[in-house]
Amino acid sequence: MPHMVDWSDNRAGERLNMVRTQIRLRGIHHERLLAALADLPRELFVPPPQAPAAYEDRPLAIGLGQTISQPYVVALMIQELDPQPTDRVLDVGAGSGYQTALLARLCRHVYAVERIEELAQRAAGVLAGLGVGNVSFSTRDGSLGWLEQAPFDRIICGAGGPEVPRAWIEQLADGGRIVAPIGGGEVQTLVVLDRLRQDVRRRELCPVRFVRLIGQQGWAE
Repeated sequence: MPHMVDWSDNRAGERLNMVRTQIRLRGIHHERLLAALADLPRELFVPPPQAPAAYEDRPLAIGLGQTISQPYVVALMIQELDPQPTDRVLDVGAGSGYQTALLARLCRHVYAVERIEELAQRAAGVLAGLGVGNVSFSTRDGSLGWLEQAPFDRIICGAGGPEVPRAWIEQLADGGRIVAPIGGGEVQTLVVLDRLRQDVRRRELCPVRFVRLIGQQGWAE
């Protein structure tokens, strides 16, 4: 069974306040996403010393040089992705698994790719503890996607690459969408790509800061 809000949990109020002040008031209106954000215990996805800061309006370190993104940025990316209940979603750079768990509430199945095995195992353990059963994890080069499971209806990435990898476009279903930070190693632009047959349309949203997408079609390590 999916985790549901325990109203005796003294952090449920923090989650609701996060959703109201950091996310809804900034223009996020995807109701299923807002409900998932209010329900999912973000503190489980960060190292214990970071747990008190889990609902603050900023990214947090999760170890091994990686971060969990600011809640608003996660929400913005998922709203732009617009996952549907029947979708198969590729989540590249799963990291803590927080975004993965939110996506699992919103689509049929999530294929989560993380190049750091320790992070992938940790995230898979948290999701298993929450009873999330519609996620498959793989430790691999996320810049190459996951060819064996393609095509995907949606692809989202939690790391910034120099350009949208060709592999992702090739693995995207007709009518599919990619949301990813693209640009330099320090600052990127959040980009949305829509594929309609052989036509790929691109929109640019806003500047963001993400860790680098390391891989064959990303940055060299």
